[in-house]
Amino acid sequence: MILSSSQLRALKERNDEELRKGKYAKYGYPAHTIQDLLQTVDAVKKEKKKWKQLAQERGRVLQEVVSLTVKAAPTGFDPDDDL
Repeated sequence: MILSSSQLRALKERNDEELRKGKYAKYGYPAHTIQDLLQTVDAVKKEKKKWKQLAQERGRVLQEVVSLTVKAAPTGFDPDDDL
């Protein structure tokens, strides 16, 4: 099941309310487990953003290498040819 950002926010708010209730929370409500899962989701989002930025930077560098290679190659060079 994939949750949208609004669903995650609502789950976090409900879970925070249950955590604030302390010993008066609903019996059997896994507040700490849900809190751990929400923290894991946040950590995964941060990692995904970091790797996405890294991939974009890598793509820019590869594009620059290709353009420099084409400029430095002899005039009969076709960049679409396999090596």
